[in-house]
Amino acid sequence: MKLRWHRHGRSAEEIAGLPVVTATEMRAAEQALFARGTPSFDVMSTAGRAVVVAIQQRWPTPFKRALVLAGPGNNGGDGFIVARELANLGCDVHVAAAQSRDLYSGDAARAVALWGGHIARLEPGALAKLDEGDCVVVDAIFGIGLARPVEGQVKAVIHALHGSPCPIVAVDVPSGIDADTGEVLGAAPRAALTVTFGWPKRGHLLLPGKEWARDLVVADIGCHDADLPGLGAIPRVNGTALWRNDLPLPSAADHKYTRGHALVAGGATMPGATRLASRAARRIGAGMLTVAAPREAHPFYLIDQPGLIVREAAGAAGLKTLLEDRRFTATLVGSGLPADSDTRAMVEAAAASGRALVIDGGGLTAFADAGDVLAGFGRADIILTPHEGEFARLFPSLKGDKLVRTREAARIAGCTVVVKGADTVIAGPDGRTAINADAPAWLATAGSGDVLAGLILGLLGQGMPAFEAAAAGVSLHGMAGAAFGPGLIAEDLPELIPEVLRLLSEVDPE
Repeated sequence: MKLRWHRHGRSAEEIAGLPVVTATEMRAAEQALFARGTPSFDVMSTAGRAVVVAIQQRWPTPFKRALVLAGPGNNGGDGFIVARELANLGCDVHVAAAQSRDLYSGDAARAVALWGGHIARLEPGALAKLDEGDCVVVDAIFGIGLARPVEGQVKAVIHALHGSPCPIVAVDVPSGIDADTGEVLGAAPRAALTVTFGWPKRGHLLLPGKEWARDLVVADIGCHDADLPGLGAIPRVNGTALWRNDLPLPSAADHKYTRGHALVAGGATMPGATRLASRAARRIGAGMLTVAAPREAHPFYLIDQPGLIVREAAGAAGLKTLLEDRRFTATLVGSGLPADSDTRAMVEAAAASGRALVIDGGGLTAFADAGDVLAGFGRADIILTPHEGEFARLFPSLKGDKLVRTREAARIAGCTVVVKGADTVIAGPDGRTAINADAPAWLATAGSGDVLAGLILGLLGQGMPAFEAAAAGVSLHGMAGAAFGPGLIAEDLPELIPEVLRLLSEVDPE
C-alpha cells in the first residue's frame, strides 16, 4: 500500500503521525468545521474536486470516458461533483445512481442539479461498456457511514466490477468496507485509488480493508486535529513523526559502551533466528551485543559475526547470572527458542532483572497457558511482538478488530504490544496506539520477524523509549523491505538498515 499526497492534500511529514479516525469522529470534526462557518456544500465541492485532482495525478494521461456510481446520500453527492468536474475537463461522463434525481435532498440535491446530465439506474447493465477500456470508474456509492451488509442491485454491481479493465477510484472508502474495522460488509470493489478526506480511517489501514484501498490519498477539506473529540486517545499512522526525535544517533563523544550493550538469549535448535536478531540490533546502532547460549551452540554464533560476544548460559539460571552485570541495557528472549518451560523461565528471569526486554517467538508461546503471568510483568519497557497466531494463544478471550485487541492486550499486560502483520499495530499500556501503513508484502518471509525483534532490541538498548522504539523498529523494518523489493529474504534486511538510516539523516525534519 502507498500513502500519497497532492497539493490539495497533506505533505509527506504530515501523513506520518496523522490521527486514524472512526466514522463518528470524522462526523464530529465535520460538524465543528460547519460550526466555524464553512458551508457544508463548499466542503462537498472541495472533496469532489480533490478526487479529480488525485485522478489526474495518478493517471496523467486523461481518460476518454468515466462512469460515476452514485449512492443515495452525500457520498453520492460527492460523486456528482466529480462527474461535473470530469465533464468540464472534456471527459465523456456517465452517471448511474441508486435513486432518481428528485429523491436527493440537501447538498446532494444541489450537486445533482449542478451535474444536470443524464442519470442511469445503478444496476449491472450500467457497466456494459467497461470492457472497451480507457475508462475510469468512480465509486461514490457508500461512504464511511455504512453499517450493514451491501445487498441487492448494489451488491450485483460491485460483483460485476470485479475483473473490469477500468481502474476504480473510491470516494472516501471503497463501498462495502467498514470504515472503522476494515471488514468487508457483503461485497466491495478493489479500488486502484482511494481518496479520503481529513484523515485516514481505521478501515483504510486494517486488513482486509487495506487490500481494497491499496493507494490512499488523504485530501484536506479544512478540518483541524483539534476538531476531533478525545484526540489524545486516537491512534496515529506510524511513521517518522512519532519517533524521529527519539531515534538514538551517536555523537562524537559516544563509544561502544555508551551506545548500549544488548543481550540475546540463543539456543542450539534454531540459531539462525538469534543470528538474524543479533545482526539487526547491531546494524541499528547497539554498541555491543552478547549472545547467551549453551556451550554446544557456540560454533553457530562464532562463525557468523566476528563482532559478536558469545557467553555461556545454560537456561534461566545462566541468564540470570549474566544479567547481574549491570552493563547490559536490554534483552531479547524467544527468537529461535522452543516454547517450553525452560524458555518461559528465561523470560521470567530477564523480566525480573529490570532490564528493557523484547519477548518474541517461543518466549511468547511458552506462556500460552499462562497469560496471567505475562500480565504480571506490567512494564512499558517490556515489548511483546506476537504475530496473530501467537496473540490468539496469549489472549484467547480478546475479540474485535486488530486495533481493539492490541490496545486491550497492552492494557491487560501493562506492556508495549506489537501485533505483527501487513497491518502491524503498536500499543502502549498508556493507551497510545499506532497503525503501520506501509509494510511491503516482501516481508512475508521466514526470519523477518526475528529481524524486527532485533531492531527493537537495538533501539531499546540505546535508551529509546519503548513505544517509540517499537514504532521505529516497525517503520525501519518496512522501509528496508521496500528498499529491497522482490526476492527479499530475511538476511537482506539488516544490511539495508544503514542505507535507510542514511537517507533519514538527509531528510530535513522541518
